[in-house]
Amino acid sequence: MKITKVDIYPIRLPLIKPFVIAYDSYPNMPSIIIKIHTDNGKVGYGESVPDEHVTGESFFSTIALLKNNIIPKVIGLNPFDIEKIHQIMDKTVKNAPAAKAAIDIACYDIMGKASKQPLYNLIGGRYWDYLEIPHVLSIGEAKEMACEAKKAVENGFTTVKVKVGDSDLCKDIDRIVSIRQAVGRKIKLRIDANQGWVNSANALTVLKDIEDCNIDWIEQPILADDIRGHARIRQQIKIPLMIDEGLHGSKEMLEIINTEAADMINIKLMKCGGIYPALKLVHQAKMANMYCQVGSMVESCIASLAGAHLSLAQSNIISNEMVGPLMFSKDLGKTDYQGNKLYLSKSPGLGVEINEEVLSKLAYDVVV
Repeated sequence: MKITKVDIYPIRLPLIKPFVIAYDSYPNMPSIIIKIHTDNGKVGYGESVPDEHVTGESFFSTIALLKNNIIPKVIGLNPFDIEKIHQIMDKTVKNAPAAKAAIDIACYDIMGKASKQPLYNLIGGRYWDYLEIPHVLSIGEAKEMACEAKKAVENGFTTVKVKVGDSDLCKDIDRIVSIRQAVGRKIKLRIDANQGWVNSANALTVLKDIEDCNIDWIEQPILADDIRGHARIRQQIKIPLMIDEGLHGSKEMLEIINTEAADMINIKLMKCGGIYPALKLVHQAKMANMYCQVGSMVESCIASLAGAHLSLAQSNIISNEMVGPLMFSKDLGKTDYQGNKLYLSKSPGLGVEINEEVLSKLAYDVVV
């Protein structure tokens, strides 16, 4: 089996409401969908959701890189030769993980379809029966966030993830305290600053003030490159610490382990380059006795399901954020969310039927 053709579809996924985090606000989510064709008629779908602040790639640079550099190099290769494919992509361009993730995900989709197996069976088998997902709160006014959190709990969610990272630290403290009061003590509360508190002094100011709020963990409180700063924070707080933007690949993972900078890590396919490199991070975490979360860049059903298959197959992935499809008013395929649970199909590959009509309508021409 050989790759014969790769189609590129730049799209913008319509959000139900704007998604606001510490470093940006998104009225819709730009995404790049690819469709790999093979000589035996198998087709696989992949997705790239680059982010200048996280992956170092822009929407337009990723399209150009895929079209002019990466895709020509993978034509003629066997999708099952995933080690070779990643080696060739790495030799073609340094970094660019979100671009490589699109190829990786599509290859795994084809592998599953060719072997007539759901993707999770190729990467560990079914460990979990389903995935429990959190309700994610964008940054807003404390009262509004508290009301939304309370409503989510009433709708059956048992975990709430709170986006913070305001330069006004008092506002973040007010947000977190208000939400905890609104949802009660039993609901799992997770805080994500997305680097917004910048340095350890700011982070410790907030974290010392919310220690009584029964927080599951704090995610990426300070700048991504400051791994040692995370280690200093971890030594001074009782709240478990998770690193997200500070982790891309094995290099950062080794530094995190060696400096004891985190209790947990957040793996994102767009940060590390896809499922194959994500598995390496999972195994590194296992050796260091660290738990993992699989995060999302607010992706369509394609990349969300890729992350979900990974989460379902690995015992030390104890949390996931495959919430993208719930945030869109229109998606490319159907996913099986039942309340706060996501169930995966036993169908081959990613297990989702892509609506080609919706894909065509959302796609638009980009000159690169």
